[in-house]
Amino acid sequence: MATKAYQRTYTQLQAVTKATVSIDADGVSNEELAVVHGKLAQVVKTGGKRITLQVFGGTEGIPTNAEVSFLGAPPTLKVSDQLSGRFFNAYGKPIDGGPEVEGEEREVGGPSVNPYKRRQPSELIPTGIAGIDLNNTLVSGQKIPFFADPDQPYNKVMADVALRADVDKIILGGMGLSNDDYLFFRQEFESAGALDKIVSFVNTTEEPPVERLLIPDMALCAAEYFAVDKNEKVLVLLTDMTLYADALSIVSNRMDQIPSKDSMPGSLYSDLAKIYEKAVQLPAGGSITIIAVTTLNDGDITHAIPDNTGYITEGQLFLRADADSGKVIVDPFRSLSRLKQLVQGKKTREDHSQVMNAGVRLYADAQNAKNKLENGFDLSDYDLRCLAYAKDYATRLLSIDVNIKIDEMLDTAWELFAKHFKAEETGIKQALVDKYWKKA
Repeated sequence: MATKAYQRTYTQLQAVTKATVSIDADGVSNEELAVVHGKLAQVVKTGGKRITLQVFGGTEGIPTNAEVSFLGAPPTLKVSDQLSGRFFNAYGKPIDGGPEVEGEEREVGGPSVNPYKRRQPSELIPTGIAGIDLNNTLVSGQKIPFFADPDQPYNKVMADVALRADVDKIILGGMGLSNDDYLFFRQEFESAGALDKIVSFVNTTEEPPVERLLIPDMALCAAEYFAVDKNEKVLVLLTDMTLYADALSIVSNRMDQIPSKDSMPGSLYSDLAKIYEKAVQLPAGGSITIIAVTTLNDGDITHAIPDNTGYITEGQLFLRADADSGKVIVDPFRSLSRLKQLVQGKKTREDHSQVMNAGVRLYADAQNAKNKLENGFDLSDYDLRCLAYAKDYATRLLSIDVNIKIDEMLDTAWELFAKHFKAEETGIKQALVDKYWKKA
């Protein structure tokens, strides 16, 4: 964090809410840090002399004559290779018992990379999760969220992605994690021996919600160091963006701003875009790919948070429980990677797109058969084979606990096709059938 000497000190607050304080001051810039009655705060609104600050630790116990000292700079993070393998809080301070990081102090929350310096994403990021790699292939420099109900094991999926993804660095930004979730991530990373490639910034449920607003900026500042300065392939995992948006709502409501849809601030779109647009493929080879969790309220995909997220990101990965297989799967119907065509068949095997399309189409036929069954209609032989295929497909390819390489995913799909269907029923080009069907 900034360590500059206090430049201006004031002692008369004009207003105090549960998350903010207001004061009259001169020469203060937006996003500047301050200390209010010993608590760190940040300027979130300026209007003439009236300055509003969000107090990260909450305003409880702050009197109207509290001392406010402005630090003259926005939040910063010390960046160096010493970040690797460490856990930090929302202020970039170690919480793992290790020493302070030595390095260059950089401002967090800066602008995203100039479009002129961006390159079209073209590098595959395999995760080992077939529901992602086969049907919704990820590309370096992409931004994509998981949409999941709160009871889904999305943090386990994020940990699995972190441990399986073929990248140089993983940056975890945990917002509103329970202590169990925090310990889960830490134990998973340590037991896998992968700490040297992972940097974690964590805000737990026991800490003030407003502190969550710092987590993405801290995580992305670290990501930019490794991607820009070190030319590394970086994957940023953010969980949970719904809790981040809730913290935004707390601050905006305490500032008496008129809420927009679903009680969210009117600035929600730009607040989320500022984070997601940090995803980039750089000409020198470094990249930042962002995967974020957005939990849904009663499965409501139209809520302001997932709705705005969908406009900003390049697809979504949708988790749901599958009744037939008893597994949690990546739903092939509601999931989408808008950049997958940039690597499918180019960085993966030639049959990838055809196998993906056939697999999902046959799974859709199974859903139609299920609807016929539920409505009392007789099922054909093809319908029965589709239903049997769907259970195998969900168990062996869509389930989040499947951990295999992409070629094995493709071979598994060919095996399922041959088990349940005739070659002509798959709709796959004959040249590919001639080449791969015999392997099934």
